[in-house]
Amino acid sequence: MRIEHIAIWTNKLEEMKNFYCKYFKGNSNEKYTNTQKGFESYFIKFDEGARLEIMKRTDVTEALEEGKEIIGITHIAFKVDGKEEVNKLTEALRCDGYTVVGEPRTTGDGYYESVVLDLEGNRIELVG
Repeated sequence: MRIEHIAIWTNKLEEMKNFYCKYFKGNSNEKYTNTQKGFESYFIKFDEGARLEIMKRTDVTEALEEGKEIIGITHIAFKVDGKEEVNKLTEALRCDGYTVVGEPRTTGDGYYESVVLDLEGNRIELVG
């Protein structure tokens, strides 16, 4: 068994699609629209692993408090090519105005990682 996809609600559909495609080398399908339900979505595919579904619906508008930890799914982790790539991508995201909430470091369980927030405040771990 494997995870097929993970979904994120957003108020910024196009921006979120562009974010995950640009920084994480995702490839998006054409936008799906259901006008009766006020629903739009993209599926973003990566080289390996689960797809990411970015969804927007007119009646789903409340966002998480930026950077706040909550009960539930807490982050998405992307495996990159080593420590240098973690550092490089972290700095690229910071320079482009994204919030870094966890500076690059080696964790107690031996991972080298950083944590950044996407446009909606979702935590993304960059793991080298």
